[in-house]
Amino acid sequence: MSTSSRVLVAGEGQGEVLHLGEGISFWGAVDPLNGTIIDQRHPMAGQGIGARVLVMNRAVGSSSGSAILLETLHRGCGPAGIVLAEADQILTLGAVVAREMGYGVIPVVQLDAVFFERLSGVVSIDSEGIIESVR
Repeated sequence: MSTSSRVLVAGEGQGEVLHLGEGISFWGAVDPLNGTIIDQRHPMAGQGIGARVLVMNRAVGSSSGSAILLETLHRGCGPAGIVLAEADQILTLGAVVAREMGYGVIPVVQLDAVFFERLSGVVSIDSEGIIESVR
């Protein structure tokens, strides 16, 4: 399986897909020290985001979300990539700042949600926004 997406932040990443099911606010919902989803109301509570490709319709609120994403990337417990149905400037900013500070580069891409069901197992995202199944 190969799918083209719109690149929001160019980068390369590979990891197991984590479908979040609903939007998430990184601020207050993700522990920046270990990358665990700590919002008990979220369907993926208890799951780690580290080295995974997050797939979600949209991010939720708070401008602090970019700082939390940045912190997870700095600590090595951040995602390998992010796939969004709706572009999000806040998460995108976190990925850009992480790149500029030398904390790593992760791809952030936009893909129509109708294609989300195709994403499963381990996928890779290249700098052109091509998402491919690895296994």
